[in-house]
Amino acid sequence: MSRSNDFPAPDEARRLRLVYDGDCPMCRRYVRWQRIRRDIGELELIDGRQASEARRELSAQGIDLDQGFALQVGDRWYHGSEALHRLTLLGTRSGVFNRLMYRLFASPRRAARLYPWLKACRNTLLRLCRIPPIDNLRR
Repeated sequence: MSRSNDFPAPDEARRLRLVYDGDCPMCRRYVRWQRIRRDIGELELIDGRQASEARRELSAQGIDLDQGFALQVGDRWYHGSEALHRLTLLGTRSGVFNRLMYRLFASPRRAARLYPWLKACRNTLLRLCRIPPIDNLRR
């Protein structure tokens, strides 16, 4: 299997961080079930509702965490459907959940088409649970 230029070789120093909504039940379940391949490295999970270097960096770049989670691979941040697509490519194909995620989101076009539906479900769930927005861009 050949590597894309977007994913450096495992021996190269790179950072893998996922910033997600720690209060969202759907988001918490997703990060708990998602598994990345061992050869990729260790994925650092960061609650976007908590103060962190990653949250400050994303806010400074104008990346709205209420519009989707963010994935950092090396020095580059991916957001929303692009982050979901990239994370899917980094994932294993073991287990029903990871195989389903690969089938749904391995295509960038399909991820872009489906992501708004996922975001709408998340926003509806947060409203029903009376969970306020992350609001990381508010100054």
